[in-house]
Amino acid sequence: MTDSPAHHLRWDAESLWEQLEPVLPGISVEVLARCESTNSVLIERARRAGGDPDAPVTQPGALDALGAGRGGPTPHGRRGGDVEPCLLVAEQQTRGRGRLGRSWLAATGASLTFSLALPLVPRDWSGLSLAVGLALVEALDPAGAAADVPGAAAPGAPGGAAHRSGEPAPRLALKWPNDLWLVEAGGAAGAAKLGGILIETVSVGRRRLCVVGVGLNVLPLPPTLADELAAAGSGHACLRALDPEASAPSVLARVAVPLARALLAFERTGFAPLVAGYAARDLLRGHEVTATLGAQPVAGPCEGVDAQGALLVRDAADGKLHRIVSGEASVRRKAVETPSEPESEPGREPGREPGREPGQEPNEGGG
Repeated sequence: MTDSPAHHLRWDAESLWEQLEPVLPGISVEVLARCESTNSVLIERARRAGGDPDAPVTQPGALDALGAGRGGPTPHGRRGGDVEPCLLVAEQQTRGRGRLGRSWLAATGASLTFSLALPLVPRDWSGLSLAVGLALVEALDPAGAAADVPGAAAPGAPGGAAHRSGEPAPRLALKWPNDLWLVEAGGAAGAAKLGGILIETVSVGRRRLCVVGVGLNVLPLPPTLADELAAAGSGHACLRALDPEASAPSVLARVAVPLARALLAFERTGFAPLVAGYAARDLLRGHEVTATLGAQPVAGPCEGVDAQGALLVRDAADGKLHRIVSGEASVRRKAVETPSEPESEPGREPGREPGREPGQEPNEGGG
């Protein structure tokens, strides 16, 4: 796809800002035609505003320090260099980053790539990526609210989550700790990755800025790349499967305000109130999984997540229940993902740049 003005998307940033301003006062909404990474842009701005260009960045996994993109239109709502809330969208990312520093690429219009930055002071950061994922899937796929007491899964439902009688099972599910998946009619065995999340924080003076990067597949893959992923045993899903009219701007308009509200709610109450909602979307719950806990492998049934967002795996060998926290585990569902698939990563995007390095994943990441 080209970056000429005739092919730029209509984001209606001013209208989006008007909706977000009452939720996050002082927010700006900016759209860049092209940048290396929306997360990197916002982190670099925060470092400059705080007067510390070497301010440490924390995230699950290793940090891949990338240069920030520059340029773009005048932001709606405020100047672009402070640490007030900011929603930054890129029509194309050239050096986007995923979990554990993996790189990813995105084609203009084929995916939605954005980051939301805001000061956040939760009592406990545990489970934040799960809360973000839940906000996204519930905004895009409201079907399938959690029952009070989880039980047997409805046909086609993820994991072992229960759903209220007569309500459709959700099509969008969550794979711990930061992936969004589309569940086909055949249930979890027919699921494919839809997108992912990358959360980083950086200190700015006495405040901590949270940067939430999101990548969502919107359009189908080109046939050549679809064949390449199929040959590698990797699935791909896009939002056009849910909504034939879906576009990157329309998807952003659906998720931006719910995401902002979810972050503020998490700051107040943490992940615990969301356990039941997450169970209704849990792709791993009720399935046999393997994980690495430190240097030791753990294999057995997944029993969901706890109030801190840790994955619960019952060791099939000795019956012991293990808590797996982000950064410690590699989770693979048996009979669904190939043994060679790497540790759970953010979303696979549908675009590919010419001259990709041999062995580089076509698209991985969230910001």
